[in-house]
Amino acid sequence: MKEYKYIFFDLDGTVTDPGMGITNSVMYALKGFGIEETDRTKLYRFIGPPLADSFQEFYGFTREEARRGIDLYREYYRDRGIFENRVYNGMEEMLGTLKQRGKTLVLATSKPEPFAREILEHFHLASYFAYAAGATMDETRVKKEEVIAYAMESCGITDPGQVLMVGDRRHDIEGARANGVDSLGVLYGYGSREELEQAGACYLAEKVEDILKIVK
Repeated sequence: MKEYKYIFFDLDGTVTDPGMGITNSVMYALKGFGIEETDRTKLYRFIGPPLADSFQEFYGFTREEARRGIDLYREYYRDRGIFENRVYNGMEEMLGTLKQRGKTLVLATSKPEPFAREILEHFHLASYFAYAAGATMDETRVKKEEVIAYAMESCGITDPGQVLMVGDRRHDIEGARANGVDSLGVLYGYGSREELEQAGACYLAEKVEDILKIVK
């Protein structure tokens, strides 16, 4: 097993469980289009991928409608949804152990960077991360491969072989591969084993603590 110096973490579904806040925000946005969605589980598909892609794929929105959907989503999310969230059990201890092992931890999320940094601060996790890379508010940087590339550039990382991306959805795995980076799929989040295996995850972890068995 390879030794990695930099461990990149996705946020939603990997470090925190944002299910309530994200689905409430999507419900709020859909109401703005006259759509009443009562099955919260259908909206778990929104956790991970860029919002614009999800609105277009799952509800047939045009690009302009998706942009309006994002604006409505953020109306709810920035005040309430952002904190309808919880840290996965054992996460802080696992991050602390990785730091003690000399790993450099970096957040790489498709969530807008200001929101991601606010969440880390709110849950007292910011000190574990050397850098927090996220999407831009105007969606010019939103796809996971773009965020990973930005994180590597921001941290001065020139050797992708030193990086391991940890995430729960195929976008994390595919974004890592696009940058020549290995990936670890976590099964406690919102992606299935089948999704992560098909995307080509190098490793899989059933539980938070299992990450420590892979990242030595």
